[in-house]
Amino acid sequence: GYSALSKALFEMTPEQVLEEIKKASLRGRGGGGFPAGSKWETARNAPGDVKYVIVNGHEGEPGAFMDRALFQGNPHCILEGLIIGAYTIGAHQGFIYTRHDSPHLRKSIETALAKAEEYGFLGDNIMGSGFSFNIEVHLDVGIFVSGESSALMRSIEGRAPEPRPKYIRTSVAGIYDKPSNLNNVETWANVPQIISKGSEWYAGIGTEGSKGTKLISMYGSIVNTGVIEVPFGITLREIIYDIGGGIRNGKKLKAVHFGAAMGGSIPADMIDTPLDFDDMSKLGAAIGAGGLFVIDEDTDMVEMTRFFLDFLTNESCGKCVPCREGIRQMLKIVTRISEGKGKEGDIELLEEICEVTKAASLCSLGKTASSPIYSSLRHFRNEYEANIVRESE
Repeated sequence: GYSALSKALFEMTPEQVLEEIKKASLRGRGGGGFPAGSKWETARNAPGDVKYVIVNGHEGEPGAFMDRALFQGNPHCILEGLIIGAYTIGAHQGFIYTRHDSPHLRKSIETALAKAEEYGFLGDNIMGSGFSFNIEVHLDVGIFVSGESSALMRSIEGRAPEPRPKYIRTSVAGIYDKPSNLNNVETWANVPQIISKGSEWYAGIGTEGSKGTKLISMYGSIVNTGVIEVPFGITLREIIYDIGGGIRNGKKLKAVHFGAAMGGSIPADMIDTPLDFDDMSKLGAAIGAGGLFVIDEDTDMVEMTRFFLDFLTNESCGKCVPCREGIRQMLKIVTRISEGKGKEGDIELLEEICEVTKAASLCSLGKTASSPIYSSLRHFRNEYEANIVRESE
């Protein structure tokens, strides 16, 4: 352990480490798939001597357990990646932001931090390199939106976790208005492998646009549930049938849904699609953090969409009207349709509200709340139309 950190500190300059991360084409595993090297470079080049690095371990998606699997299985790979990132960016203070309701997770993190400090991998003059770095653990306040980057940073500052406008880049002005680089747990855990084995080795795994491996949390109507690690490029069919064991109780697969409440679904006839950030996004089912919900033939797609909207209605911080009122109106319409009381024009109105909410909401919760509606209408529109009461009837 920590051999990658030793290599970075004693055999590489910060510029060389950054170049390796960029050449590896490491993309963020938290949902957006943004190039990690570009984020690091922005924070590194931002003016100011005080900079921060953050692990986003909030993981608020229903059915998602990837972060917990890493923190409780091998927390040191995350700490090592964070320290390497801090060295590269020029930060001497880091934060781990995680859930308040997981005492075993918190204990695992605190034990790992104590061991890392005991062996000289944290604190002053790490391994005699002259580089110093410390980490603080912060717990969330129990709401979904606190996992959004700017809301998370406000929470670390001790303020209400409310998102702020995206034109203010946190890489330039984040925690206490200082340059702050945030990546999720899985992204940081990939860093030591890249430094140890090289960007060429890492880039040799996966697809042209999605390198390396991905943790997937499988749940729903699948025989084998749990967290798996697979290379990008594997097909959804292989994940569901070869690894997941197929559909429970001998039922037929109807759809798969990625990204939980802010994600999308694709029908069973598309499961030969390779696992790839861009390919999945084009189909309306962005990978997100990696929660894979398997749906059988008995599932009502309209009711499932209603469930997700109900979750998001309760989790919206309420700061901006498009999100707060938009999701509420979406839920009202979808509930009416799911009960077989839909009216003519409901689907068109729903699509119009989705467009406004996506364009005008402050953060990703509101901007992507329409995703399950868009994808279910795209692939399962007939289920909505079947529940519309026509005036001529």
